[in-house]
Amino acid sequence: MILFRYILRNHFGPFLFSIFTLLAVLLLQFLIKIADNLVGKGLSFWVISQLIIYSLSWMLVLVVPMSVLVATLMAFGGMAQNNEIAILKASGISLYKMMVPPVFGGVIIAFLLIQFNNYVYPNTNHMARMLMEDISRQKPTLSLVPGVFSQDVQSYSILARDIDPVISELKDLTIYDNSAPPATNIVTAKSGKVFFSSDRKKLILDLQDGEIHESDVNKPVQYRKLIFKKHKIAIPGDQFFFEQSSSSNYRSEREMGAQDMLVIVDSLAKVKEKYAAGFKTELDKLNARSKIVTGKTGKIIPRNMKQVLFRVDNKIKSNKTLIESYHNKFDFNKRESNKFWVEIHKKYSLPFACIVFILIGAPLGTMVRKGGFGIAAGISLVFFLIYWTFLIGGEKLSDRGLLSPFLGIWSANIFMMLLGIFLTIKSARETVTLRFDFLQKLIPKSFRYSTGNDENT
Repeated sequence: MILFRYILRNHFGPFLFSIFTLLAVLLLQFLIKIADNLVGKGLSFWVISQLIIYSLSWMLVLVVPMSVLVATLMAFGGMAQNNEIAILKASGISLYKMMVPPVFGGVIIAFLLIQFNNYVYPNTNHMARMLMEDISRQKPTLSLVPGVFSQDVQSYSILARDIDPVISELKDLTIYDNSAPPATNIVTAKSGKVFFSSDRKKLILDLQDGEIHESDVNKPVQYRKLIFKKHKIAIPGDQFFFEQSSSSNYRSEREMGAQDMLVIVDSLAKVKEKYAAGFKTELDKLNARSKIVTGKTGKIIPRNMKQVLFRVDNKIKSNKTLIESYHNKFDFNKRESNKFWVEIHKKYSLPFACIVFILIGAPLGTMVRKGGFGIAAGISLVFFLIYWTFLIGGEKLSDRGLLSPFLGIWSANIFMMLLGIFLTIKSARETVTLRFDFLQKLIPKSFRYSTGNDENT
């Protein structure tokens, strides 16, 4: 029991460190990707924090299995580097027994990740999508630059030739109002201020000493000029304020748990049976009517029945159209069903990878005999890329109906498990050491020699 706790303790620190490190990398990549959609829209810190928190869910689903592999490599690599593996084997404890604690821990992590995938991840994914849609509708904040027309307000062009930032006063204003085409209003003012109404729904232009020039393209003869001392223009300003949607009934397959998707799959299966029955009915009618036209019914058709045959021929064409329609509906139903089955299997295949990666990490760690994060992260990246290639390829093939959803999603786990079992047996039966001395060949000789001379001195 003490040995089991010791092995698990060796895994715990690297596991947490790997999670935070990999989350930081994915989060940085995510922020760089969506930066263009966030900058200049006046979003509050809380809205951006919400988006980050919601997005952490899908990152966690990817990071946890990889962190398990990194932690296993670091733990067993460190133990092998300190000759603890050799001492334990000399004491009669096999590698299989040493792998029991991490496998047990992997089962617990896989179980928790399954619950997370079914109850937390769908909701956070749904809220992240809704929040991104709300942000995409949000327009940039109003920004006025002296001597430059601002097009931030729809149907209005605002030019302020001078701006006093101390008292927020605009001078020598020219405003083109195209809100009611084909009429055009040109407003000029010596000074003015821009502010939002108390309910934050209107953008108010409070103008002083100016003129309004009104014209209409359809009425070129008419022209009106108004001179004012004070004039206010109210412009819809809700486009400059972020309003978050409260709820949405629509959810994609990545925003539902396995139980909800199973209900949809069951409904699709029943609809599929109706399509299959309709397809068979129309096909039987087509075969029966084709026999009448070709005269293969065994009965003699008189010449005066040409009109009847003409009608039968029209019905045959109708049958063919219905058969094609049922066939298209059947294919669409199958694609939709496969899409949901793919997501259902992913809810369980990714957590199961936590156990599979332990079978790979433990023997590799004893072979590498290095407990550093760099070596562990590098090896983990290679295996995770292989795993992800299998997973993405299988998902695409399953969505297109070229491979069953089960085989498409679980092929990565099956391949990695067989590889892990092979490595575990090989490492348990004999001492195998993986060295990376061949990488030194990539270093220039002059650099190697100079480094060696420095060490000798």
